[in-house]
Amino acid sequence: MDFPLSNAVVPRFELVSDTGSTNADLRTKGADPEDWPHLSTLVTRNQTAGRGRLDRTWVAPADSAIAVSVLLRTLPSDPAARGWIPLAAGVAMTEAIAEQLPVHDVAVKWPNDVLVDGRKICGILAEATADAVVVGAGVNTAMTVDQLPVPTATSFAALGIVVDEDRLLSTYLGKLDGLLSALTVSADAVVSGLHAAVVSRCATLGHAVRVSMPAERTLEGAATAIDAEGRLVVESEGRTHAISAGDVVHVRPVGS
Repeated sequence: MDFPLSNAVVPRFELVSDTGSTNADLRTKGADPEDWPHLSTLVTRNQTAGRGRLDRTWVAPADSAIAVSVLLRTLPSDPAARGWIPLAAGVAMTEAIAEQLPVHDVAVKWPNDVLVDGRKICGILAEATADAVVVGAGVNTAMTVDQLPVPTATSFAALGIVVDEDRLLSTYLGKLDGLLSALTVSADAVVSGLHAAVVSRCATLGHAVRVSMPAERTLEGAATAIDAEGRLVVESEGRTHAISAGDVVHVRPVGS
């Protein structure tokens, strides 16, 4: 059986040779809750029409990255608490990647990119359906240095590591399940411990940042906190801004 560890974590685990988008496929398959229960997972090493945040395309050479999408049906009763799902996925994936890169700095860039030594190795996209959330992640696994799309990207291979994909996904799925189960029970990220987990893993805090927001607005300031609603708190020109959505660029550590 492919991915035996991962298969043991979730009720349904399906590996496909290629697909346009694991998120799109799982949104369609998720219409059948009996066949595709909570935590059902779809994986491919060849995603040809992936999407990231802000509807950006996400394409990687075949077998150079792994795309994984998870169907979440058991959700917090408070819709506001569901906004923490991408952050929970970011923390879970950060811990799964860090497990195999113990000598590197692995962290979350708010809201849900995973960085290794400041370079992006994984992006995450959560999409809501009528009665569920599909959370997708793309991890650069065997991508060579020449295949990296931008200078600010990295991969396990570029770091000289042959990743154990099954271990990576099983750890990710187990930690995601644990974080979301606690959040669902409490409906409160602070009480559940998710807020503290995000803060402890967040590389954005303590950086001067530039945030591109809706309506072509830009905010520059210091990222000082993540509030109880999962928003990034930015101090700029004596004012405090709580950012719920936006593209963040790390400019430099505060004070440097």
